[in-house]
Amino acid sequence: MSDHPLGPVPQAERRSFLANLWVLLGFTFFSATMWTGGSVGASFPDPLSLTLVVVLGNLILGVYAALLAVVSQRSGLSTVLQLRRCLGLRGNRLAEAILGLTQVGWYAWGTATVALLVSRHFELGQPYEALLMVTFGLLFCFTSFLGFSGLKWLSLLSVPLLTLFIGLCVVQALGDYSSRQVLEGGAGAAGAGPTLTWTQALTLIVGTYVSGGTQVGNWTRFARTPSHALWASLAAFFVGNGLMIGAGAICGLVYRRSDFVEIMAMQGLVGTGVGLLLLNLWTTQNNTIYSFAIAGCSFLNTTRRKLVTLVGSVVGIALALAGIYEWLVPYLLLMGTYIPPLGGIILADQLLARRRGPTPELKGIRWAGVGAYAVGALAAAFLPGIPTINGMLAALVAYVLLGSVKSQEVPAVVKQSPNP
Repeated sequence: MSDHPLGPVPQAERRSFLANLWVLLGFTFFSATMWTGGSVGASFPDPLSLTLVVVLGNLILGVYAALLAVVSQRSGLSTVLQLRRCLGLRGNRLAEAILGLTQVGWYAWGTATVALLVSRHFELGQPYEALLMVTFGLLFCFTSFLGFSGLKWLSLLSVPLLTLFIGLCVVQALGDYSSRQVLEGGAGAAGAGPTLTWTQALTLIVGTYVSGGTQVGNWTRFARTPSHALWASLAAFFVGNGLMIGAGAICGLVYRRSDFVEIMAMQGLVGTGVGLLLLNLWTTQNNTIYSFAIAGCSFLNTTRRKLVTLVGSVVGIALALAGIYEWLVPYLLLMGTYIPPLGGIILADQLLARRRGPTPELKGIRWAGVGAYAVGALAAAFLPGIPTINGMLAALVAYVLLGSVKSQEVPAVVKQSPNP
């Protein structure tokens, strides 16, 4: 069955609420989120402040993703195809490049993480780390060829197991916290962790999955009803992602570490965790490279999703070998700043479409959309407050105000093929 990379998903091929829920949970149940939580937890020694920042950050992300999920369900279009209407066929090259490259970055980080986990556990040398990165990068690529159905079945296996593992980590961390038996005596005395401001912490939490949240339509376009898309997205991005962030934050608070591999070693859970984290990362890697392929198919105007997937995997492997593992936090802060304006444009276009009908697709550049993105990106980068919210709202308002600008270009005709 086609995954419809260049057209809407027919109603006859829509999936159930549970199918969408499991795929999205498999996506957001990502061990990298625990790394983010560890960085936040190590910066907020006060449990109340830590709880507030985790809940608020995930609420922002969950609402953002849920709104975009409903838009995609109604149109049946992937995120990049919706952005074509907002930015024009040529103007959308910008969005396709941004979204595609962020997914390749995640793929590279996940591939490097799996290789390092296995290498450290079995005490292998650096040459083996590189070999493992290549091996896992190709394995993730080949299993992603299965498409939506494959993602669902992998998620059904990995989500319950990872939930159990998270529970073990949190229970042990809380026990160490209460008994003050952390390394070097006293909970939180194991070392100095990173220091983040409230704004940085919120941007980091949202940035962890803002790229995936912006592209949630790649999966919710398969939902049968808007309510299915809404609740599946809220459950995945607010509850599911929140649990992962929260677990990492608790461990970061207790052990004053942001690297979850170090935390597992301190807890003596590396052996147990390697297999479960490998399975979990596998599902997220599949979702990540699938999103890259959808953006890549739109960029190249091709339905050869498997070939695009392979190319993206090779690029991701190269980035993993180049050392992307060490750049997670700056990478997340950039995503939390410059991706939300794209979501604001999609939501603004939906508001305008309700008043005047769907926006026609243009072959060239829709300057209202490109200008709105520029306004949103600048607002996120320079205005005080939370960059994610600033960028999304500024882009939304700018698009509505600029939406009255008429383009003289003719609608684009997008060729479709029934075979991916």
